[in-house]
Amino acid sequence: MNSFLYRSFAFFIFFNASLWSFGQSEADFYNTEKIQDISITFPQNNWRYLLDSLRYNGDELLAATVLVNGRSFTDAGVRYRDGATFTPGGRRNSLFIDLDIRSDEKYAGVGELDLSAATRDPSMAREVVGYELARKYFPAPRANYAKVKINGDYYGLLVNVEVVNSDFVERNFGKKSNGVFYAEPNTVSDEVDCKNNVYGTLKKDKSEDCLQFNFTNRNGKWSDLYQLTTYLKDNPDEIEKLLDVDQVLWMLAYNNVFLNLKSYSGKYSYNYYLVRPENGRFSALLGKLNLSFGSYKNTGVGSDLKPEQLIRLSVTLHGNNKDKPLIHVLLSNETYKKYYIAHVRTIMADIKKYNLKKRVEQLHALIYPDFVNDKNRYYSTQDLNNSDSKTIGKRSKIPGIVTLVQQRRSFLKGENLIKIIPPKATEVTFEHRKQFSNVRVNTFKIQVATSNHAKNVFIHYRLDDTGGYKVMKLKDDGKHFDGAAGDKVFGVEIIPGDKQSSLEYFLTVENANALSFYPSNYQQEKAVVTLAELN
Repeated sequence: MNSFLYRSFAFFIFFNASLWSFGQSEADFYNTEKIQDISITFPQNNWRYLLDSLRYNGDELLAATVLVNGRSFTDAGVRYRDGATFTPGGRRNSLFIDLDIRSDEKYAGVGELDLSAATRDPSMAREVVGYELARKYFPAPRANYAKVKINGDYYGLLVNVEVVNSDFVERNFGKKSNGVFYAEPNTVSDEVDCKNNVYGTLKKDKSEDCLQFNFTNRNGKWSDLYQLTTYLKDNPDEIEKLLDVDQVLWMLAYNNVFLNLKSYSGKYSYNYYLVRPENGRFSALLGKLNLSFGSYKNTGVGSDLKPEQLIRLSVTLHGNNKDKPLIHVLLSNETYKKYYIAHVRTIMADIKKYNLKKRVEQLHALIYPDFVNDKNRYYSTQDLNNSDSKTIGKRSKIPGIVTLVQQRRSFLKGENLIKIIPPKATEVTFEHRKQFSNVRVNTFKIQVATSNHAKNVFIHYRLDDTGGYKVMKLKDDGKHFDGAAGDKVFGVEIIPGDKQSSLEYFLTVENANALSFYPSNYQQEKAVVTLAELN
């Protein structure tokens, strides 16, 4: 637990209950259409100097009183957020706030705040739209905007990003946390018998003690993480025992399409989370996204890339790079590779539906008044207005977020692996009770018609929304509710247990070269059938 800087005096604040009635509802704390109001009061006037000092000496917090939309937290603690974007003496550094270090009081279930200064993001949209898109495919933080005052002065318009912690794990996975690890490489001392170039790659090191130089650990077991590195090296065929492979492939596909290189897919493989729910497998989740969409440009090979080089990065970037085992091991498996390419296709299709240009314009309209009044901001209003289509900056050359994604999508459409036409499930039916029949249907018989030379169909299912998904292969032999043998219509019968009456499922349909899912957005759209509706 973070410790407090000793309070030099007690600070009390009273607020009228009627003030809270005019404040925002706590349920709106991550609503992207509402800007939050956060006010921080430090007893000391030299708070910038103190926060700088604390930033250099660990993760201690400076005592403060914090108002969140009018609600007071008198035992809060504040520090500058970790990361390379921290600037000593900076007028607008990112902030981390623990709302109540003593009694763990929370605001709308949130106890920790992560306020990003959106450094190297002239659009002020990378984090909000980046997480918004990611949540279509796998768990990712919520994010919106916050107006922040410190000791009565307007500190700036910051991005309010949900913290990945045990509360996040329980909300997104429905289970308590068995550990959250954040890839954050440090320099390895010459006195320690550990490798210097492992970083956050998950390459197996000499012992689990070496992991502490590359990851920050929140309530996890180093032995669990070391076991994952061991499986990647020595037991790759059994990696699904420890790793939610499909979820990880979604993150890697996301990183590739949206050029999120300050993550596992870029230099050092840092700024991502490994999360393990209770009695579950590891998932890989996104870290900070202020440098996503091509703002960070180094893949770990050579120097920083130019925007035009970023656009042309291979869809299987690092697929042959043994120094990045999470990518190399998974893409070396033909089935996992098909999953990955299918995920890339889905993301590409969703980009057009999402209408990134319109979404960025909506966010700019929302934040413009507060952005203009932010005297500590890094970019001009002209930069903000041009950030969707033009490259900003002479040195950092931050690509226009909308233009970059459009050009990246156009390039990927020409990649050979993407051009392969995958098989599809053209019709999915279940056997119903026959009209006027007294014989009830008490099993789930599914029939799937396919196209494009489908070779295999698998159903991933669970009964009554409990437990993990089981997998069953459908048959095309004329004996399993599948029509004639060899007609590319597949079938299977699933027998529920006592008192089990619903089936939640999705399908994978594959041929020799590609694979597709049904429903294509199975992460969002739950396909469910019940015995009641079949009868």
